[in-house]
Amino acid sequence: MGLPPLASGPHGSDALRPLLDTVLDALRTGTAARGGPLPPGGPGAVAARVAAAAGEILPDRGDPEALRVLVTALAEGAADPAHPLCAAHLHAPPLAVAAAADLAASVLNPSLDSWDQAPAASALEALVTRALARETGAADALVTTGGTESNQLAVLLARETHGAGLRLVHGANAHHSLPRAVWLLGLPEPVVVPAPAGTLDPAALDEALTQVPGPHLVAATAGTTDAGLVDPLPEIAARCAAHDARLHVDAAYGAGLLFSDRHRPRLAGLEAAHTVALDLHKLGWQPIPAGLLTVTDADDLAALHHRADYLNADDDTEAGLPDLLGRSPRTSRRPDVLKTAVTLKTLGRSGLGALVDAVCSLAQEFAGLVEAHPGFHLHTPPTISTVLFRPAHATDDAVAAVRRTLLTTGRAVLGRARADGRLWLKATLLNPHTRPDDLAGLLTLVESSLEGRTPR
Repeated sequence: MGLPPLASGPHGSDALRPLLDTVLDALRTGTAARGGPLPPGGPGAVAARVAAAAGEILPDRGDPEALRVLVTALAEGAADPAHPLCAAHLHAPPLAVAAAADLAASVLNPSLDSWDQAPAASALEALVTRALARETGAADALVTTGGTESNQLAVLLARETHGAGLRLVHGANAHHSLPRAVWLLGLPEPVVVPAPAGTLDPAALDEALTQVPGPHLVAATAGTTDAGLVDPLPEIAARCAAHDARLHVDAAYGAGLLFSDRHRPRLAGLEAAHTVALDLHKLGWQPIPAGLLTVTDADDLAALHHRADYLNADDDTEAGLPDLLGRSPRTSRRPDVLKTAVTLKTLGRSGLGALVDAVCSLAQEFAGLVEAHPGFHLHTPPTISTVLFRPAHATDDAVAAVRRTLLTTGRAVLGRARADGRLWLKATLLNPHTRPDDLAGLLTLVESSLEGRTPR
């Protein structure tokens, strides 16, 4: 048996072509076997099926059928974000053109920690990051793995600018990665500001900035994880300016609204932020990961400067080779920017905006169905594409049980969120191909599960 072929090089495409056919056939077979948005049976059943398919992971002799068998098993046991009833999380179905571009990134395998490993990829990353930074009114942007890394970097850059006494001030609605970043960086305990209506209260923020010694980093949210709400950014920015506080906006969810002429005004005030977290594997339909952190003052990035002689020696930098180590705290980095660049150029602003408009309209339509149904309560009209609802007169335990029933039967994937002291079902609509009858069917599934009938 000869050496296995490589994916790149002069013969790489010839070696890949039959393997891609195998993968596509396996994806089709596994998806058909699953038959729904989630595999039935719950965690134990799924683990047993995967173990049976995988067999011995490291056998003495290799198995040429491993690709077909394991891809089939993964597809059969997947939560499929492209299924209209898979609506629990900010987990978007990726665009086909983005997934195809991601294959090219894997094949070429550049690593963006030195120019000589990624000449074209580093140039493309510079073009894309600056273009997306301009969308938020910023000067530059860094590629990250998602909202969590972007939030952590935002806190790190603020600490390096303002010192170890920095106090993070965030709403009770903020993403958990923000207080976790404080813990990771050894900063003082964050100050939590009330968010009585689900969004940060500017008056309470003003009081906190007055009472708590600075320097301050205020973190606002544009698209909360639980309900997709947007904090009052202009008022928050005004309070920050009055108290000389630094402002970070976690727009991991909501930043996609920038592509839509109809919905972009909801992000008014975003341009006042010092840093903004974006996450295009949400309202950008990218394969994970696809995060960015935009930075208004490019000088803040000097804090990330790092020297490793084998990657960015002084004389190489002076000779004109780009220094990539200061673009991320990570060393090896895949060219995740390629899929984003291909998507932006293929769809353009109007194409991406149409996708954003479509899912926001779906959320409005689903909210209308909930309101019109006497058996359900709607929490609030949706801001982006998330709808919170619950069966009327049900207890919190019953709401939780209904969700688990749908999960373990594999019929629907709904999230959960606690608001106003009660537990709500959460539908996060990110599939623009979802149809009105899919939305109506989702309510029917919830209703029948609550009544103890077998969901169909």
